[in-house]
Formats: sequence, structure tokens, C-alpha cells
Amino acid sequence: MSRFTSFTLGLALLSSSTLAMAEGGQRITLNPKMEKECSTCHIAYRPNFLPTSAWKQVMGSLDKHYGVDASLAATDQKEITDWIVANSQEIGEVPPGNRITKAFWFTRKHGTNHVKADVWSRNSVKSPANCEACHVDAAKGDFNEHNIRIPR
Repeated sequence: MSRFTSFTLGLALLSSSTLAMAEGGQRITLNPKMEKECSTCHIAYRPNFLPTSAWKQVMGSLDKHYGVDASLAATDQKEITDWIVANSQEIGEVPPGNRITKAFWFTRKHGTNHVKADVWSRNSVKSPANCEACHVDAAKGDFNEHNIRIPR
């Protein structure tokens, strides 16, 4: 994929304000089971944060979920996977390691032009994956750049 195509696709993802949106621009309510299971360790990330194929890989390897065994009952895993697949799109390239923080749109919005490198190591932030540290309403799916508070 050319850099121009990647850039264009990244802009398309950003134009949705990185909210889970249905056709017609309405916010999608997260699957309750997904929200409950994922939120035990981190916020339940929106389906548009990764391409569909990346989500399939993530959900197919929950026993090795970024160094943790996040296995689910088969029926729960299928329900959540089916919901994510139905609400995600195959837009953009799969980021290295299926990591949202390595996705083109993420690095574009959170690179050193926007977020100083030392922010990620602050005790109040700890990691680029800790959306709630700066995005006050991240758990509600609000990633609007006007609602950001970068902690000290």
C-alpha cells in the first residue's frame, strides 16, 4: 500500500473522531460482554481502532494476549469476536503486533509533534495504551481532541 493510500485511510479513520460509529454516523453501543471482559484490564477499545483482520488475530490468541492469558469461554469469545467483526472494517494496514499504539492513525495523532515523549513515562500515564490518562471520557468512546487533559 502506498504512503498516500495509508495517509488517506488514516485520515478517514480520524474523521470518525475514532468513535465506534454505525452507518449514518451514530455511536455504536459496545457489546456488554466485550465491555465487561476487556475492561477488567483496560478500556474496551473501539472496533474501528484496528482493521478487522487484526481483531480476528487478537481474538484468536487470547491465551497469549500481550503477555497475559485472557482466555474466555468459547461462547463468549465467539459472541465478542462476531460483534467486533460486524462493527469493524478492513481499513488501513495491520499494525505491528496488532498493537493499536502502532497503528498509523495512532502514531500520527500521538507522535512527538502532538505528545511529548516524556508524557508516556509519567506515573499518571505509564503507557500509550492508557487512553483514559489523557482522554477523560475514553471509556464512553469520546476521544475528541477538545476533551484532552494531559496529566503532569
